[in-house]
Amino acid sequence: MPTVERLAVDLIGGTDYGRVATGMRALPFLAFARHIVVDGRVLLRMPRGCGYHHACAGSVVYGTDNLSSARTGESLWSVQIVGQCEPAEPTAAELELFGPAPRLVDGEPFEPVYLGIEPQLATVHSTDGGLERRFQHFL
Repeated sequence: MPTVERLAVDLIGGTDYGRVATGMRALPFLAFARHIVVDGRVLLRMPRGCGYHHACAGSVVYGTDNLSSARTGESLWSVQIVGQCEPAEPTAAELELFGPAPRLVDGEPFEPVYLGIEPQLATVHSTDGGLERRFQHFL
């Protein structure tokens, strides 16, 4: 995996949630997802009842950031990957990495659906050079 993609996946792996973006009925579509990173691949857990996973089959953009979690004086960063998204069956160990699932989503019992993304392109943006100093070995 090229270095920017590796950096992007490493940053995604340091967070728990992100946003998947795709098109649905010719309109842009965004949904939240819980994610884990395994062997350079991003695995998503989404609520089946919302039906979002149907829109995500194919090429998607997935991103996350530290905009709401950065401490005072810490640089801000934002990352997104573009890749092919397909249904996935996580192993028992991977399910454990996801941690506990919510009981309800939009008032309905949560039933998970899992998707995997193979990163093909990535962008990473940061303020004040914080990532450049922290991850010099990637760049």
